[in-house]
Amino acid sequence: MERMLRAIDGVSYWSGKAFAWLIVAAAFVISVEVFKRYILNAPTAWIFDLNNMLYGTLFMMTGAYTLALAAHVRADFVYGRLSPRAQAAFDLALYFLFFIPGILALIYAGYGYAGDSWRIGEHSTVTAEGPPIYHFKTVIPVAGALVMLQGLAEIARCVLCLRTGAWPARLEDVEEIDVVGEQLAHSEFVDEESRRAAMESAHAIEEAARHRTTVDESERREP
Repeated sequence: MERMLRAIDGVSYWSGKAFAWLIVAAAFVISVEVFKRYILNAPTAWIFDLNNMLYGTLFMMTGAYTLALAAHVRADFVYGRLSPRAQAAFDLALYFLFFIPGILALIYAGYGYAGDSWRIGEHSTVTAEGPPIYHFKTVIPVAGALVMLQGLAEIARCVLCLRTGAWPARLEDVEEIDVVGEQLAHSEFVDEESRRAAMESAHAIEEAARHRTTVDESERREP
C-alpha cells in the first residue's frame, strides 16, 4: 500500500510541476499584450479568453498536487490538537461524506460539458473573435480524475494511520527554507559561521510566521 501511495503521489507531484509552468506562459502572454496594447496600439481581441484558459488550467491541474502536499486550507485549531488516529478517522469520514461525492459530480458534469463542447466545436462568445474552448473544457474531467486518484491515496493513507497510529511519509518537495540552504551551501563568499547564523535566522522567521498564522486564525474564531 505504501508503494501505491508513493506512485500516486509521484503522478500528482509531476503533473502539478508540469502544469505549474503555465504561469510562465501566462506572464509572457500578458507582457506581449501590454506591449502591443500600449506601445503599438494594436490590442488582441481574444487575449482575455486565452489568459482565462491558461490560468484556469493551471488552477485545476495543480489540485491533485496541492492535495498530495496536504496544502489545502484547513481550519486546524482543533484538528491540530488531535492524535494521528483521531485525525485519520476525522479525515476518512469527510472523504466519504463530501470529497468522493463532490469529485464524482465534478467528473460527471465536466465530462458532459466537454463532450457537448467538442460536438458543437464551441468557441468563446466573450469577444467577436473568440478562440475554441472545447479543449479547455476537457481539462475539467481530467483534473477531477487526478484529484480523485490522489483522494483515494489519501483515504489509503488514513487507513494506514488508523492501523499504525502514525501518518505515512509524503514525498518531499522544495520549500523556501530549502532554497536558502541550497544557495548558502554553494556560496564561496559565506563562511560556515555566517551560513549557520543565516539558516538559524531563516528558521526563526519561518516559525514566527507559522505562529502568527495560528494566532490570527484563533483570533478570527473568537466571538
